Amino acid sequence: MPARRKARKRALDVLYEADMRSRPAVEVLAGYLQRLEQPRPEHLGYATGLVEGVAGHQARIDELIDSYAEGWTLDRMPVVDRNLARIAIYELLYVDEIDDAVAISEAVELARQMSTDDSPRFLNGILGRIAEYATR
Repeated sequence: MPARRKARKRALDVLYEADMRSRPAVEVLAGYLQRLEQPRPEHLGYATGLVEGVAGHQARIDELIDSYAEGWTLDRMPVVDRNLARIAIYELLYVDEIDDAVAISEAVELARQMSTDDSPRFLNGILGRIAEYATR
């Protein structure tokens, strides 16, 4: 598995736990980092940046999800999908070194592995619309 995909998976784990426990993501991240054994994986820096970035911009990210998720609210979405969308939207809007197509395809691939059969298509659609918005 490529390093950035591993980082996205770790970020998803932290964001999922924070979401399920209704705790701040940075608090869950701190506990996660304390439990990690040494040596720490080299992709951990990117994973940490994703969690902190999503947490720092979550209000804006969630606003975009609400606006572009046709027929869905954040609360109705599977937790995995909601947090994969958050990670991808953070990358689309705030991480210049990641191409939009890469951010979208990585979210879709993780959804294919970890969520429902409909999740890849759902995420591809919403993220594609948000990517169009972001390039305007």
